[in-house]
Amino acid sequence: MDRRDAPRADVIPISNAPSAPHADQPTEAEPARPARPSGHGRVGVVLVSHSEELAAAAGRLAVSLAGSDDPAPVATTGGSLADGPGTSAVLVAAAARRVDQGHGVAVLADLGSAVGTVLALLAAADEHGLPFPVRFADAPFVEGAVAAVATATAGGDLSAVLDAAEEMYRQRKSGQHSL
Repeated sequence: MDRRDAPRADVIPISNAPSAPHADQPTEAEPARPARPSGHGRVGVVLVSHSEELAAAAGRLAVSLAGSDDPAPVATTGGSLADGPGTSAVLVAAAARRVDQGHGVAVLADLGSAVGTVLALLAAADEHGLPFPVRFADAPFVEGAVAAVATATAGGDLSAVLDAAEEMYRQRKSGQHSL
């Protein structure tokens, strides 16, 4: 598939931007309109694990904790093309294309060889038909996934999504209270 054939995110005309003056501004009796259409133009998140089941579970947890009926797009991938444990650049690239809404894609990986697969894929992004931009989040897998999805769901840009995920390395677990 040629990159020119890839679907592109819709563009909101400046006249429809939330800050644009409208003759039909909501009154106190009318509820305010959302700042952007539902599901429009957010950063996508890809979770890469050696196990599809682990990736899917982390994705479900992150989406459920995002607390939204309209979460950011999340794709999970794990295992090799031979249906065993491992990672596949082909599957990661396909996942990145699925979640691309034109505002970037953040990729998190679980273990060292998955990280290596993702970094090698990103080094040859054009050859693999990756959307632009796609960035790797150097973050703990589960905590980073939760932070990334929550931030993307809230409308954060790619930099904010990466920062939120990577901040999880600095969060200490000692001293926290258990339930």
